[in-house]
Amino acid sequence: MKSYLFFGAVLTAVLVGLGMAAPEPAIVQRPGLWTLEVRYEHPQQLVLPWGPGGEQRFWYMIVTVTNRTGADVDFYPKCDLMTDTFQIVPAGRAVPPAVFDMIRQRHASRYPFLESLQSVPNRILEGEDNARDIAIVWQDFDPQAASFHVFISGLSNETAVVPHPVAVDADGNPVPVYLRKTLEANYNLRGDPALRSSIEVVYKGQGWVMR
Repeated sequence: MKSYLFFGAVLTAVLVGLGMAAPEPAIVQRPGLWTLEVRYEHPQQLVLPWGPGGEQRFWYMIVTVTNRTGADVDFYPKCDLMTDTFQIVPAGRAVPPAVFDMIRQRHASRYPFLESLQSVPNRILEGEDNARDIAIVWQDFDPQAASFHVFISGLSNETAVVPHPVAVDADGNPVPVYLRKTLEANYNLRGDPALRSSIEVVYKGQGWVMR
């Protein structure tokens, strides 16, 4: 967890440094750009009854992705959870296969064709009949966090390049930072951190950002 804290602090510093230089996604997409349709269930907890200390806690959300762009598209998703304590948890890291098995069993009636993020194909075919239901899973995060953000990229081919606010190359030029149009879902946490299982997740809205 300490490595996540360090990485999160560094990334946050870069984002702050970018400030107003960071572009925003286009309101009206240019020809050749596309964005997949996405809907999702809000994050919830799951506990494996074994592991260090007797159990392991995870968080997950189920995302349904539908391609209505008029053509098949490439799909290379990346999903991070970032807390207000500057911890970033990448989806799928140190998540045992048994966790997805439990999620699939729990939601079998509603999502009979549920896939894990790691197994979903890198091509989304056009049309509603080809929609994919995907389980995104994270390790438990900082219990002192009061809020968190979920970032899901790979849903669009819209990109941007901005100069790094600090890093430079051998010629002294700013290192380019490549950004992708990314869905951001925001949540608050309500309850006693000591009673982890009873923590309530409060949805605060979503938006599209370049990240």
